[in-house]
Amino acid sequence: MKRILLCAIGMSPQIVTETIYALAVHPNEGRNPWIPTEIHLITTGKGAHHARLNLLSGKPGWFHQLCQDYRLPSIEFPPENIHILENPDGTELEDIRTVQDNESAADQTARLVSYFTRNPQVELHVSLAGGRKTMGYYLGYALSLFGRSQDRLSHVLVNEPYEAHPDFYYPTPYEHVIHTRDPKSPEARDCQDAVVALAEIPFVRLRDGLPERLLDGRAGFMEAVLMANRMSREVCMRFSVAAKQVWVNDVLLPLKERDFALYLWFAHAKYAGTPEIDWLIPEGSLGWREGYLRILRELGPSLRREYVAVEEALEKSYNDFEEETAHYLSPLLSRLNKRIRKELGESLAQRCMIQSRWEEAWHKGKKRRQIYYFLPHDLSVEIH
Repeated sequence: MKRILLCAIGMSPQIVTETIYALAVHPNEGRNPWIPTEIHLITTGKGAHHARLNLLSGKPGWFHQLCQDYRLPSIEFPPENIHILENPDGTELEDIRTVQDNESAADQTARLVSYFTRNPQVELHVSLAGGRKTMGYYLGYALSLFGRSQDRLSHVLVNEPYEAHPDFYYPTPYEHVIHTRDPKSPEARDCQDAVVALAEIPFVRLRDGLPERLLDGRAGFMEAVLMANRMSREVCMRFSVAAKQVWVNDVLLPLKERDFALYLWFAHAKYAGTPEIDWLIPEGSLGWREGYLRILRELGPSLRREYVAVEEALEKSYNDFEEETAHYLSPLLSRLNKRIRKELGESLAQRCMIQSRWEEAWHKGKKRRQIYYFLPHDLSVEIH
């Protein structure tokens, strides 16, 4: 497994070495050392310059010094792994102060976390210790959106007077003196005596509920958050017959005409108070033949070929209605539900996909499994 440590930093690059120390050198009780194979930072232009000079330069080069002091194996941390936030015009973001700055930082953070979590052979550890509060918030929320079971979130804790001290980077295995920042009476302190611990932060994992198109690294932060919020809302489906469109809450569900017709058929059944469709009964108030054919006819000439195909399937079905109906409708239902999953994500899709139940029943003198298909009972449907 590749192990990636991702940190948000501002003007305090110390949190990088402190976090590595807490993970790899002095892990929490009951935890094995977790030595990253790669380090990645997300920061502003100023923060990147400050981090490069303090962590990666020849002197002081505190990252290299930490690895040497504790004989850590090779960790990949080139300057290219310092990801600088950008303005919409591609220039470096120097600080996060405006609404536009915040939106830009949120989107870039979400894309970076999404990218790292796409590979199942990657363990991602995210540290919230550095940077502005908004950076930590965006980074933590992005992990909640995209994180998997192997990913972790933490904040590093350092005791006084070492916390946020510009000269402290980690507890050294030898005497290393720094001075407190009291201008009147600075005191000498040994870095060997510092206590650095890792506070692991539990987080809610929402990834399984997001649609595939939001997991490929192209989605913005707000789009992913809106989709996650939709999963917890009451679900209302609005069908526009004239436009041949269906909306799930405020999300347009793109469907081909044939899929739209099938979905609309189930919506009509639910709207009419007979939501469960029985494949063994082609005619009458509980049947599906007349209702489905009427929908195909009313949707216009573009579905004429589909209308003819349904009629032909029904004509062949009188000898063995169940077999022919299943042969015709099963692939359509499967394709429609697959499309809904892809566009809405598993959690929201489960609340508006076509579902089924079965029971034993007698049909034409034979006992067989009778299957009923329906939209979820708690789903609200509007047809215009």
